[in-house]
Formats: sequence, C-alpha cells, structure tokens
Amino acid sequence: MGAYELLAVGVLAAMFVVASVFPINMGLLGVAAAFAVGMVAQLPVGDIVDGFPDGLFLTLVGVTFLFAVANANGTIEQVVAAAVRFAGGHDWAIPWIMFATAGVLTAFGAVSPAAVAILAPIALGFAARRGLSPLLMGLMVVHGAQAGGFSPISVYGGITNRIVAEAGLPLSPATTFLASLALNGAVAAVLFLVLRRERAAAHVRDDLPDAERIALAEPGWTAEQMLTLAGLLALAVLTLFLKVDVGFAAIGIGLVLSLPQVRTRKNPLSRLPWSEIMLVAGVGTYVAVLETTGVVKSVGLQVAGIGEPLAAALLLCFIGAVVSAFASSVAVLGSLIPLAVPLLQSGSSVDAVGMVAAIAVSSTIVDVSPFSTNGALVLANAEGVDRDVFFRRLTIYGAVVAALGPILAWATLVAGR
Repeated sequence: MGAYELLAVGVLAAMFVVASVFPINMGLLGVAAAFAVGMVAQLPVGDIVDGFPDGLFLTLVGVTFLFAVANANGTIEQVVAAAVRFAGGHDWAIPWIMFATAGVLTAFGAVSPAAVAILAPIALGFAARRGLSPLLMGLMVVHGAQAGGFSPISVYGGITNRIVAEAGLPLSPATTFLASLALNGAVAAVLFLVLRRERAAAHVRDDLPDAERIALAEPGWTAEQMLTLAGLLALAVLTLFLKVDVGFAAIGIGLVLSLPQVRTRKNPLSRLPWSEIMLVAGVGTYVAVLETTGVVKSVGLQVAGIGEPLAAALLLCFIGAVVSAFASSVAVLGSLIPLAVPLLQSGSSVDAVGMVAAIAVSSTIVDVSPFSTNGALVLANAEGVDRDVFFRRLTIYGAVVAALGPILAWATLVAGR
C-alpha cells in the first residue's frame, strides 16, 4: 500500500476518533477531509464536489419531509393503530411483519432504499408509540429488505448476475438469493431474541392522538389523512413500479400534502434531522474521493494478489463489507466482483458460485450502518430516542456486522464448499 493510500485510510480512521471525542458532526469532517485528501491527489475541485451523494441527500430530505407531514396530521398514528389491530395486540409479530414485507418488496424488484424509505417510518413510529425497541424495528426492516434483495428479478440480483455472466463464470442466481435470504433471516432471528424484551418509554407527542386509543376506539379517518395515505401509496407505486426517483417523488407528494398545514401547523422542514443527513452526506463525499482516486480499487487488487486463495477470498469479503458500510452497495458490487474474477479464473480451489454469493452478502448485509442509505433512513426516522445514543448503537451494530458478516458468509459459502 502506497503513501497516499495509507494517508487516505488514516484520515478516515482519524475522523472516527475526532467525532467520538468531540461534539463535531462527522459529516462536516468528511467534507473537509474530502477536500484536503483530494487536493493532495491533485483531484480537480469539480471532481471532489461531484462526489457529494446528491441522490442520497435528496432521498433523505424527501422521505423525512413527507413523513413529517404524515406525522403532523396523524396519518402515521392511524397506520400504527391498524398494525396494532392486525397483530391482535401481539407486539412481537410486528417486527416479523415488517421483515417479511420489506423482503417481498425487494424480491419483486424494489430498490432496497426505496423499500426501507417506505417501511422504516411506519415501523419506527410503531416502536415509539408502543414503547418497543426502535433498534430492533429498524434493523428488522433493513435485514428484511436485504433478505429479498438478490432474487433474479431484483436490482442487486440483476447487477450481480450480469457481471458474473459477462466474466464467463458459473452462474447460480438461486444460490445468491437463498444465501442472502438465509443469512439475513438468521441475523434477524438473533436480533429478535436479544432485543425483543427491550422496552423504551412510549413516546406520544402532545399534538397527536394515541395509537392504542385509536386502535380500541376505531375512529374514522379524516379526509386529510385519507389523502395522505393515498400519497404514501402513490409513493410506493411511483418508486417501486414506475422507477421514479424516491427523493423527487417524496418531495412532490409532501408539498401537495403540506398545503392544508401551512397556516395551522409548524413547518415540516423544522422536523427534519439535518444533523444526521449532513453526517451521511459528508462521509459519503469522502468515500467517493477514495473511489475516484483509486484507493478502494488499489486495496482490492492488492488483496486479490495474495497467494492463498481462501485468505484472498475472505479479505475480499471484508473489503466489500467495510466499503459498503459507507458507500453504495450497488457501486461496491459493481467494482468488487470484477476484482475477484482473476482469482476465480486462476483455477484455484475457491468455488466461483460460493465466492460470488459471499461477496454479495458481505457487501449488502452491512447496510444497517448509519452511514449507508438504509441505516441512515432508520436513524433519520427514529422517534423518541436520544439521537447520539441511537447513532452510537447503530454504529456499533454496523461494526459488529461488518466484522462478523464476512466471516459467516465466507465460512458457509466459500470455505465450507
């Protein structure tokens, strides 16, 4: 590893340390680091600016804005109440309902962040109103989305299968799909056993009705709430089936729905978690600089050149997990699987089908990280929590998954075949 690569990785580590010790937004550190490290690499300022994750930023702003409007008029309370009735009062069933729903959406072609964007506010709203673990509810949504994410007709599955086919490697879409389903399902089961008894103080805002009272009394929906529900369903149709950008769609629908609230309620923009949005966008900008300057690819190539095939396979899984925790999983899949091609074509003992599945799972199971789109959506929509504490818990969990997920995937899909 060259001096520049060491500098870039060292700066990333320093960002974590500084943000942990001092009350400084890590996103701001990421923007400053992107400029400094980019200048060292003589990267044009325009290229550094292009690294800003504008799509992710728009998604976070749009979705949190729309659900702030829906929260303000009581629509989310009504949806939560419907979930209470559907579960028959059994709170334990809700996390699994959310897990299954997210998995079905992504298995039938929904982009993972779109599915999480739709379900996370509902799941976390339920957790807040019922005093359940927001961490459990949020993570079940994300792992559910990843569980179905590699079906043959899904976005992740399509990208992975295309890359493998173009490389002339053995192709087994079912293996990758079932591997992601099984491993994410296993992790979700462990989470449920560990966190299901964790209770939090029920959080009910003074300006909104109580969900449980609604569930028992079953009052009718107001016209505004019905219109809002239609808007949320429209968001699902536009993003899942018509492939409209979720950020643009959410902002447009939110603006229409906010018109009745202009004079009667607080501006929904004031409810947006700007600190968390900046954190994710800033770190994403720095990671984009690392990708643009070739740091990520350089590290990957060095790992792929290791003489021991199984060790190289494990390290590739780790690289996929660590990088994807901060960057787009789609981008990681598109860049990491090709790096594994020389290893898989060299006649080594590594099974190509298992290796592809291991990289795919390792690169997506870490989307629970608060620096990734899915994790950021969970962080942005958490209610009634200490933001700093919740962020740390998500970060710690993301780090644990990044450390253990690749080992689990490698052990079951590569070393065990």
